Amino acid sequence: QVQLVESGGGLVQPGGTLRLSCAASGSILAFSAMAWYRQAPGKQRELVAAITKAGSTNYENSVKGRFTISRDNAKNTLYLHMNDLKPDDTAVYYCKATGFLTDYWGQGTQVTVSS
Repeated sequence: QVQLVESGGGLVQPGGTLRLSCAASGSILAFSAMAWYRQAPGKQRELVAAITKAGSTNYENSVKGRFTISRDNAKNTLYLHMNDLKPDDTAVYYCKATGFLTDYWGQGTQVTVSS
């Protein structure tokens, strides 16, 4: 059973920086793609950024130029580097891995942007 464990969330002031990590229990090369989603209170979960096994990336419009998704295959870890954070970025952030027949989700990590 694949396990994904997110970390790195917390409270940060507007304009601040955070790096989220998602550690997988096995090789992330087994996944065709990995992604970060977020869900704010009262809102639907939305895709923030995704990266394929080949390294292609895509981003939700509001985070383009501020967030960077990356993966370290040797460490079996997915990252989300978040710069210039805004209050609207406040949400629970989830890691997702796309397997052969199913998707796997982490438990989420809270990011709060507030002064």
